Amino acid sequence: MALLQSHNLFLTSSSPKIAPKQNGWRYKASLQNPVNYLQTRGISLLKITSSSSSTITKKPPQTMPATATDDKGADLLVTKLYTIAEVAADRAEMHAIIGEQRNNWNSLLLNSINSITLTASIMAGLSTISIGGDQGSPHFLAFKLSSAVLYTAVTGMMFLVNKIQPSQLAEEQRNATRLFKQLERSLRTTLELYTPTEMDVEEAMEKVLALDKAYPLPLLPGMLEKFPKKLEPTVWWPKLQLPKRRVVPHNMTNSIGNNEKSIRWNEEVEEGMRGLLKVLKEKDEDQYVWFGNLFVKINKCLAISGPSLAGLAAVGAGLIGTPALGQWPVLLAVMGGVLATAVNTLEHGFQIGMLLEMFRNCAGFYKKLGEEIELNLDESTEMEKRENVELFEMQMALQLGRRVSELKDFAPYASPSVKGDEFQGFAGKLF
Repeated sequence: MALLQSHNLFLTSSSPKIAPKQNGWRYKASLQNPVNYLQTRGISLLKITSSSSSTITKKPPQTMPATATDDKGADLLVTKLYTIAEVAADRAEMHAIIGEQRNNWNSLLLNSINSITLTASIMAGLSTISIGGDQGSPHFLAFKLSSAVLYTAVTGMMFLVNKIQPSQLAEEQRNATRLFKQLERSLRTTLELYTPTEMDVEEAMEKVLALDKAYPLPLLPGMLEKFPKKLEPTVWWPKLQLPKRRVVPHNMTNSIGNNEKSIRWNEEVEEGMRGLLKVLKEKDEDQYVWFGNLFVKINKCLAISGPSLAGLAAVGAGLIGTPALGQWPVLLAVMGGVLATAVNTLEHGFQIGMLLEMFRNCAGFYKKLGEEIELNLDESTEMEKRENVELFEMQMALQLGRRVSELKDFAPYASPSVKGDEFQGFAGKLF
């Protein structure tokens, strides 16, 4: 009751008082402290106590635990990997844009050169047509000079296009786009499934730099050799290292990474891998290197023949009308232009440079698979440090377009007495 009375007195003391006035009402507010008001009337406030009340004490400053520092370092590694993944995505977009541009170069320059060459050939033929009588042809000089100028221009264009090989440049950029996208997906998979380490960051950096070296963006200087003396497989990867054993999350029990039975390499698996390695080197990789060297020679012959024929046609067009040579200059100008058009179409229409680059990349693909197998079969490598045998076999089978069980068929070719070329077919079924 005392608490209710004090509450009512508090309301009445703090509420405004209304007092009459001669010409209306006026309000009078009391600003008296309600506590003092209650005390003057002999009413004391109740002390509310609780047995469960607790006193506030100051806590000593806490030091940052070691796990917080570790989390900070892990966050930095994650940020670095995300940065490298973004760079790889940007590189892929750059190579895709430049690849499209250089593919346009191939088609536009092919059509332009052929059109100019055929026009010059027609002009050379028309220059000898007379209107009638002994006056000769009034347009003789115009057609003769125009044909010679066009042939001279197209000779220089052919030389330049054959030097840079636009179809081969476009194929380089297409391969670079695919590999940079593959690298980006690999990094994002690592970030989603595992806790990244410093080794992951260094390895990702090396892969980006290796791709930049294998597929340069600049045209001049830095362009890859288009007519090498001996074609070598493309190498777009850094020095291979065995991957570090991943620490899988605690909720993934009996996972592949922790299953001891799944990481054992037995003699049967090793024999199959040795046989596969021999077939990869002696058949698949060697086949594409041989085809690549063959197409280098073909492309070199075509690259020399096109400008040479156009140059001879220019000389023939300039000599048209020489009495001592008769009709030979006209024949040389017309036939030279036609043959130059045919050679140019064969070289750039069939994209010989693109085929050469494709063979070089296919040989590099099988070379990389062979190095991965050699790394795991190295006797100096401890068994525990090798890759997981189940994952490794599955990756090899998928990249070769085969079933995992088919890899055992290569075991007989591991013997030194058996050559890899005795295998029926090739190791890879994709290409």
